[in-house]
Amino acid sequence: MSDQQKNVTPEVLPINIEDELKQSYMDYAMSVIVGRALPDVRDGLKPVHRRVLFAMNELNNDWNKAYKKSARVVGDVIGKYHPHGDSAVYDTIVRMAQTFSLRYPLVDGQGNFGSIDGDSAAAMRYTEIRMSKLAHSLLADLEKETVDFVENYDGTEHIPVVMPTRVPNLLVNGSAGIAVGMATNIPPHNMREVIAGCLALIENPEISIDELIRYIPGPDFPTAAIITGRAGIIQAYRTGRGRIYVRAKAEVITDESKGKDTIIIHEIPYQLNKARLLERIAELVKEKKIEGITELRDESDKDGLRVVIELRRGEMGDVVLNNLYAQTQLQSVVGINMVALVDGQPKLLNLKEIIEAFVRHRREVVTRRTLFLLRKARERGHVLEGLAVALANIDAIIELIKTSPTAADARERLIAASWMPGDVSAMLERAGESACRPEELEGDYGLIDGRYNLSPAQAQAILDLRLNRLTGLEHEKLLQEYADKVAEIADLLDILGDPDRLKLVIREELEEIVEDFGDERLTEITDSAHDLTIEDLITEEDRVVTISHQGYAKTQSLTDYQAQRRGGTGRSATAVKEEDFVEHLLIASTHATVLCFSNLGKVYWLKVFHIPLASRNSRGRPMVNLLPLDEEERITSILPIDGYDEDHFIFMATAKGTVKKTAATQFARQRSVGLRAIELDEDDVLIGTAVTDGNSDIMLFSSEGKATRFNESQVRAMGRTARGVRGINLAGGHRLISLIVPKEG
Repeated sequence: MSDQQKNVTPEVLPINIEDELKQSYMDYAMSVIVGRALPDVRDGLKPVHRRVLFAMNELNNDWNKAYKKSARVVGDVIGKYHPHGDSAVYDTIVRMAQTFSLRYPLVDGQGNFGSIDGDSAAAMRYTEIRMSKLAHSLLADLEKETVDFVENYDGTEHIPVVMPTRVPNLLVNGSAGIAVGMATNIPPHNMREVIAGCLALIENPEISIDELIRYIPGPDFPTAAIITGRAGIIQAYRTGRGRIYVRAKAEVITDESKGKDTIIIHEIPYQLNKARLLERIAELVKEKKIEGITELRDESDKDGLRVVIELRRGEMGDVVLNNLYAQTQLQSVVGINMVALVDGQPKLLNLKEIIEAFVRHRREVVTRRTLFLLRKARERGHVLEGLAVALANIDAIIELIKTSPTAADARERLIAASWMPGDVSAMLERAGESACRPEELEGDYGLIDGRYNLSPAQAQAILDLRLNRLTGLEHEKLLQEYADKVAEIADLLDILGDPDRLKLVIREELEEIVEDFGDERLTEITDSAHDLTIEDLITEEDRVVTISHQGYAKTQSLTDYQAQRRGGTGRSATAVKEEDFVEHLLIASTHATVLCFSNLGKVYWLKVFHIPLASRNSRGRPMVNLLPLDEEERITSILPIDGYDEDHFIFMATAKGTVKKTAATQFARQRSVGLRAIELDEDDVLIGTAVTDGNSDIMLFSSEGKATRFNESQVRAMGRTARGVRGINLAGGHRLISLIVPKEG
């Protein structure tokens, strides 16, 4: 039996499987949450990002150094710090280099790092990388004991727990990740705005979230676009969760000479794949869910994104664009869930809590850096102090060294003797006797009763002193360096002892970041709500609406109809096919709704702006392309309606003389497939409708030239599915052909 087997407990320990499953799953969940999926609130980095940057720093792969092969960096990362697959690490590096993924990229890449169309990056053996200048600021002062280090996975290396970042990276670059039982999605923000918020909180720790929003109005995406509405932003900043609506930035250009509109898209929502977007638009056109698009082109190049959508003559670009917003990801919903690790635990944070965590981290980093610099300054100052004493006693010291048999003996004799302090005395009188004394130094060293006792470190430095440092010029340099070091120590002590001075240092470093990396906002934020209706994009104006007997519809500008003198020949208003003629003509606002009644007794709703604007020489568009009409169905009556109030009615008449009155309110609930307006006999059709006020006169005309007139009060109001009552008696074979409501005067 091997020694390993002997150490195994021979007994079987019974455990509750439910408890074991709970504990094992919790261990797994926390491993994913802390070690993989969620960023630290202080530096905004997940472990893999932190390890990539640390590996590049160890390779001296800085922003001002030569590029290195990506494969070299990936190898160091997975070999020393991140025991996972190379593809996962390389994918991380690729995203850190993409200008359309990160608002402020952390990796400067050379080669193919993918595109907004979803193209893959080149293999890691081809691409080259180095840290960006901003990434250098995330690692600034790492070597000055500003953060804790822990062992790597095999105990052979040490890696930082967090980066001593000068940049509020969690907000400026955002983060997204799915852990176990939780997820995070923090959008990127503008550097200038975020640091303005940090400075405001430093000045006023009691600042409210609403006041912070004045400095940080909302996310700022690398792909720009437009955020519509502020309610979601405010909710997310107050609670840590919210939804914002981001839509593409587009413009509609009208070619007056051709009468055609063209939509040009310049910016698209964050993390939207442009190629898939174009495929989706093409699918909608092919399925006839979006009408009027004749050509779709991607003209994007190195100068920026540009998608051109050409429309058919007469199509309104604003209407098509709004349909694209509604049916494609040109308008997207971005969920905000600001979850990050705080002291190693996941926590949902509001805007102020994130900034407070960063400022607290900066305070700790600056304090630890100052303590490190103070220790180093004291160590160097202590050595310089000893050298200054040696120069003041140079002849005696040279004689002592010459007469010593060994270096160790000379060292002991230097420590044992007391020396004239020289210029050091006056310096220590101003700065304090312990100004340059290292904290860990024990014993009676330094200035004592007017004489100076050298420490072991000072004695060794004197023995290591080169002869060329004994010249008069070098003597002056050494004394000046000592004086500068004493002043530096006093300055560092002031930072540590004065909270306002510490706050000033943090402010100055943040202002330097703004100066180096601050830029203008890319994403526009509008006050309008996300659920804009099409009317919001359409200019309201009166149009002439015409529908021909064969069902061709169009609208025209009123300017196409000019007043003429009596006896004028007129001008053609519309082009019609042979045996076709204009059957319906009315003037209505582009925002008006037209009730379209068919011969089969159904009613449809149609906005005037959905009817294409066309020239006098155009027939227009078939009604079957505008409404879901059946094969034998055609529009026999159209009514513009402003509202569906209780005082108005829709009066209807059929070819067999039946009439019916229905309250306008029953037509208020619109249906895309239409509604039954009247129940008809098998061989009957609806021939006319009119809007009445409940006391209007009605006139009916038959095909034999007879007419009747009566007040509508004689007809009681009925429901939509009722058949109606007899309105006129018709002789055999004759039919009702017209319904009118005569106007007074």
